[in-house]
Amino acid sequence: MPRQFPRARLRSTAAVFTTMSALAATSLGTGPSSAEPDSAEPCALTRTDAHHSEGLDTWNAAYPRPARALDAVMVFLAFPDAHPLTTPQELTADHFPATTRFFERASYGRFTLRPHPLRHWIQMPQPSTAYDIQRDWSATHRAAYLRDALAAADGQVDFSRYDVVYFVADPDAPGVDSDATKVVNLTSPMRADGTDLRRVVTVFEQHPPDRLVLAHETGHVFDLPDLYHRPVDGKGDWDTHVGDWDLMGSQFGLAPDLFGWHKWKLGWLDQRQVRCVQDAKPARLTLEPLAAGPGVAVAGAAGAPAFGLGRGTKLAVVRTGRDSVLAFEARGPVGNDLRACRQGVLVYRVRGEAQSGGGPIEVIDAHPRTEACWEDSVYPPLADAPIGAGESFTVPGEGVRVEVEGRTASGAWTVRITVGS
Repeated sequence: MPRQFPRARLRSTAAVFTTMSALAATSLGTGPSSAEPDSAEPCALTRTDAHHSEGLDTWNAAYPRPARALDAVMVFLAFPDAHPLTTPQELTADHFPATTRFFERASYGRFTLRPHPLRHWIQMPQPSTAYDIQRDWSATHRAAYLRDALAAADGQVDFSRYDVVYFVADPDAPGVDSDATKVVNLTSPMRADGTDLRRVVTVFEQHPPDRLVLAHETGHVFDLPDLYHRPVDGKGDWDTHVGDWDLMGSQFGLAPDLFGWHKWKLGWLDQRQVRCVQDAKPARLTLEPLAAGPGVAVAGAAGAPAFGLGRGTKLAVVRTGRDSVLAFEARGPVGNDLRACRQGVLVYRVRGEAQSGGGPIEVIDAHPRTEACWEDSVYPPLADAPIGAGESFTVPGEGVRVEVEGRTASGAWTVRITVGS
C-alpha cells in the first residue's frame, strides 16, 4: 500500500520540549524562501507556499538540494520490551546500497547519498508500546518518540555532520507499526551541535522492508510531494493519479524513476535538456529516454543497443495556465524503469499550487479504454498510458496534440507537438 511518508547534541531537556510543542499532526511545509532562480523559462511554474509545491522557479532553501553528495546517518533504536532479532548491519543492507544506486541513476550521477550507519543499537527509555506508533500518529506521541530518540542518541552522534537523519526502529518490537514510516517535519527547527534539525525520517519497516521505501521518504527530504491519492476512508485505489510512473506515487511501481519535472526541480536536468513549447506552429523534437544516462544502453530503432544518450532533450513542456503545464517525456525499460510495462511518450499534468497528496501531478492516459500488466502494475489502467511509436493523441480539454513519429537509431523518440490543434 502506498505510504504517506512523508543534527547533534541536545542542549537541554527544556529545549527539546519547547521544540516538540511546535510539531503538527502531519508533515508541515515552509513557504517560499529566497533563492537563486532556477530558470527564466516561461514554462517553469512559480513555487508557492503549498507543502512540497511543484513550482520550480526557485529552490526552497529549507530543504537540502541533492545536487551534490549528501551524508545520511542511520541511528538504530531498541526498546526495553523487546530484544532485537536483527542487527544494524542487516537493517542497513535492507536499504543500502539500493537507495544510493536509485538516486545515482535518477540523477545521471549528479547526486550521491552517502550512508553512515551506526553499528550498534541505542536503547530507548520507554517500551515501544508507550509511543502508540501508527500511520496517523498523534502529535503528542510522536513528539515523545523524537524527544527520547534524540536524547538517547545525544553524546553518540554528532548530527552536525549529516544532511539527512534516519531513526530506524527495531522492526520486531511489539509497538512498531510498519505502516508508520514517514518524514516528520518540524515547524520550528531544533538546534543541535550548532545546526538546525528540520526533519527526521522515522523508519518502522519490517525486515525485509517495502521496496524502495527509503528512497521515497528521502524524496520528501528533498521537497518532493506525495503523488498518490489517499481515499477518504483509507479504502480503495491509492494509485489513480500517477500509477507506476514515479517513486513518489508508489515505491512498488514498475517504472519508479522520478518524473522529468522532478529532475528539473532537483537540478538534475540542464536548461538545454528542457524544451518549452509555446508557438502555435507544430514543434518537432527528439526526446531521449528519461532514464538513460551516459553509458546506459538503450534499444534503438533496429532493436540493437545504442550508447551515448544523456545530454539531449529529456522533457518538453507546454504552459496551459497560470499554475499548470503539460509535460512530455519518453519512458521505457531502462535504468530505474527497467521493469516498465509499456514504452513511449508519457504525458502528465503539473499543478504548482496543489498540496502534497492533493494531486500535484496526474498522468494522462493515452489509452483510456485498455489496461496492462494487471498482475504486476500498481494501477493497470495507467500502465499503458504512454503514446507508442506511430500513434497520436490529443490531450482532452487542452487542444494539445502529440504525434510520436518513431525512434532513432540511438533509441531516442521523434515527437511532434501541436498547441491549439
